[in-house]
Amino acid sequence: MGALEQAGTGTAAEQAAGQAVEEGTGAAGSGGTGRSGTKQKRQRRRRRWWGAIALMVLAVALVLSLTPWPSAMLIRSVFEQGAKSTVAEMLPYVPDIPLREQMDIVYAPDGRMDSYTPADAKGPLPTVVWIHGGAWISGDKRDVAPYLQILAAKGYTTIGLSYPIAPETTYPNAVDDINEALAYIKDHAAELNVDAKQIVLAGDSAGAQLASQMATLTVNPDYANLLGIQPALAKEDLAATILHCGVYDLRAMAELSGLAAWGFKIALWGYTGTKDWSETYAGSTMSTIEFANGDLPPTFISGGNADGLTWLQSIPYSNKLKSEGVPVTQLFWAAHHSTDLPHEYQFHLDFPEAQEARDKTFDFLAQHTTR
Repeated sequence: MGALEQAGTGTAAEQAAGQAVEEGTGAAGSGGTGRSGTKQKRQRRRRRWWGAIALMVLAVALVLSLTPWPSAMLIRSVFEQGAKSTVAEMLPYVPDIPLREQMDIVYAPDGRMDSYTPADAKGPLPTVVWIHGGAWISGDKRDVAPYLQILAAKGYTTIGLSYPIAPETTYPNAVDDINEALAYIKDHAAELNVDAKQIVLAGDSAGAQLASQMATLTVNPDYANLLGIQPALAKEDLAATILHCGVYDLRAMAELSGLAAWGFKIALWGYTGTKDWSETYAGSTMSTIEFANGDLPPTFISGGNADGLTWLQSIPYSNKLKSEGVPVTQLFWAAHHSTDLPHEYQFHLDFPEAQEARDKTFDFLAQHTTR
């Protein structure tokens, strides 16, 4: 009995142990299954997460392939910050000379201009009409206000334009608008203190392209016909042009690479309304190097040595003008000049080279206008 009891007890113990083992195995199995299940769940979550990321990337890529707006707005915000700092840099160089200022003059539904003239002016003055830069998708007349005040203090009327920018509007609306501004300036010459027979068209970056376009429009009837625009100025109204860091040959822009090339493509897409701008009349008619002739007025042209546009655009355009017999005053520096002068260097008046450009601009205006 004792043996049987022991056997029975052993069996019970074995059964209990077996049950424990089974439970333990079950627990372990459950734990293993739990860990495996948790791992699988994590993998599924990762797959879902990466799938969502991929979908978002595809969605963003799709949007970016369909419209220039998001990228154009990003570029605009960067340019706007840069413009603010550049304005701040110019302000200490504005002379303490009283000026008569007329601000936010409405010349078109989407066009505004600011005018500066010496407060003691007794009659109409040679007038510099400045077209701001900003890759055709940003910028404002306020960005060049200190520079216009500097020029006005030397005895000129200066006018800054805020023309419609892309992608809110497309080419050639800006050209039409600026032509309206020039018509307004001629019609209101007396109240603006403008000598309408001594207009100097000036611009920087995209504004230089537009200034060269308006000058070409004025002196080349075939070009005006291609654009379908009746120029507001007559050839004899145009005294000179001032061009800084501009674009004059769109085909050459294909040589740009990296971030600059991407930004330019976005800007032109927004400005022309098509990715295929080079295959349309926009790409052709914006390239003023193709339409330059000897009737263009004396031109001051400059660009910084660290600005790729100098080598691709400004120097070739300067050479083209000289080959056509246009009087050209150019200001360039060697590639390995001691200072790297960036795009729009002329506004960075802390640079001695920018001060040189300013002073040579004074000399150029004095040579080609009369006060």
